[in-house]
Amino acid sequence: MSTETPLDRFKAALTGAARAIAHEPEVELSFTADTPVALGKSLRVPTPARSLPADQVAEARGFADGMALKLRHHDSALHASKRPADPIAGSVFDALENARVEALGAKEMAGVRANLNHALDLKLRSDPIARAQTRDEVPLSTAIQLLARERMTGEAPPEAAEPGLAQVREWIEEKGGADLDALPLALDDQAAFAQLAARLLEDLALVEGEMMPPDSEDGDDDDSDDETTEQNQGDDEDAGETGDADMRAEAQSADDAASEENGEAQDSDIDGDMEADGEQDGMLPVRPNRPMADMVPGFDYKIWSTAHDEVIAATELADPEELTRLRAYLDQQLVHLQGAVTKLANRLQRRLMAQQNRSWDFDQEEGLLDAARLARVVISPGHSLSYKIERDTNFRDTVVTLLLDNSGSMRGRPISIAAISADILARTLERCGVKVEILGFTTRAWKGGHAREDWLASGRPPMPGRLNDIRHIIYKPADAPYRRARTSLGLMMREGLLKENIDGEALLWAHNRLVGRPEERRILMVISDGAPVDDSTLSVNNGSYLERHLRQVIGWIEAHSPVELCAIGIGHDVTRYYARAVTIMDAEQLGGTMIEQLAGLFDTTD
Repeated sequence: MSTETPLDRFKAALTGAARAIAHEPEVELSFTADTPVALGKSLRVPTPARSLPADQVAEARGFADGMALKLRHHDSALHASKRPADPIAGSVFDALENARVEALGAKEMAGVRANLNHALDLKLRSDPIARAQTRDEVPLSTAIQLLARERMTGEAPPEAAEPGLAQVREWIEEKGGADLDALPLALDDQAAFAQLAARLLEDLALVEGEMMPPDSEDGDDDDSDDETTEQNQGDDEDAGETGDADMRAEAQSADDAASEENGEAQDSDIDGDMEADGEQDGMLPVRPNRPMADMVPGFDYKIWSTAHDEVIAATELADPEELTRLRAYLDQQLVHLQGAVTKLANRLQRRLMAQQNRSWDFDQEEGLLDAARLARVVISPGHSLSYKIERDTNFRDTVVTLLLDNSGSMRGRPISIAAISADILARTLERCGVKVEILGFTTRAWKGGHAREDWLASGRPPMPGRLNDIRHIIYKPADAPYRRARTSLGLMMREGLLKENIDGEALLWAHNRLVGRPEERRILMVISDGAPVDDSTLSVNNGSYLERHLRQVIGWIEAHSPVELCAIGIGHDVTRYYARAVTIMDAEQLGGTMIEQLAGLFDTTD
């Protein structure tokens, strides 16, 4: 008698459909309770209930169809080569490409169209556009994707997005309506579509000048490839130097933008609540043309009160007996990973030690006697150049900070693996002479603490800024030996510790601790499972308030700080925030991914 369940049969049918749509027989599909994602030919879609309710079945089909269509119609290398470096422009560019891919499937197959529409409805429930009250709160990537979808498929935007879309539709249509009208003409040609998308971004002032080099037919036929390469490199450098210090700044007139670029209006953008607040006609959010060097890490971010914030050692949050018990629980999670742990640790240690190996200059007039030249010394005692001198190694003094997201969404397996991996790295790097600091960040309360109470008592002033009490935890100081901090890592297993996450401030805190260190090389690795979330703050500010600050902080560190920054996302894509980042869906991969990321940093030569 077959033991196959209806869910198993649905999975098999979904896998077959995905393979057919993608024209790829090696596609594998699995269910996940986390964020749906495609990793190569491995697709992970939302898990429906065992009873297979119709709406959940349609949801899984929608995600599977969208991922399969991307495998079939999307060239990742081409997309990466055309994608702008600016975060906002890049996210809009990604959204337009997703709209193109899904439009191809929707036009070919009515069933796929229905599935994609159902999945879109689900995504929009959690998108900021569904709750946007002002133009500043509307994510441009979502708005432009919906307008492009409308042009390419004839499908009206879902009702949930209409109020938010109405806030920006007129402006987008005025500036880029002609570009949107041209997109359906290039549905089958990704390169041509990318050119049209680039023109749209330019017309919306999301990028400066030419985002991509012109086609050869438009330029001088005598231009060499080398000159084109130099032009591309110059464009990339310019894009990197242009910060996203305020991702929702007001659009300026052409004259204002020009004077701002020349430094004549550089002080006008840093006010906490920008002038006019977007109420003037034609004023809509675009990226300001200001170099990041002109900004300070505070940007336009505000904090209602720091009176109840705390930076605290893990040993102060629990007594020694509790820490020992929690550490024992953590060690239980480590037992079945012991073999992998040893291999990972040895791999990293070999890489680091290889860079510290001794090297010599031979055939010197003086120094240490070269044993390989002993025969020459015996045969010709007066022969010179039989000595060697050890070279100075260029392996720089290094410190690594691991900044761990201690938010509630990390509860369970993710936080266990994060703690275990931090433990592995601390031990391994210490053996290699590299100092390690382990930090965590969360809040002291759910949905606001004393800060919110103070705000309520003050009459609820509008736009108060960050409205919760943050808690930054020091699990292991850089100068403390691992053996003394070992039990502190067990604190992450404590029920009730993990609350909400305000990433931007935590990143600045960890960064500033590193900058004050004496080591020549400073590396900051962030381990998180998604965007910053604090209900208290987001309920009284715009929905992108914390995320915008995080992007500003990351941009400033990556562009101007001596600290090397990288990130690992657990279950959520953090590559949209960090230039050097990877995303994993299986928490078991975290240890190996951390090792590879860190080893890659050490492999980099200056």
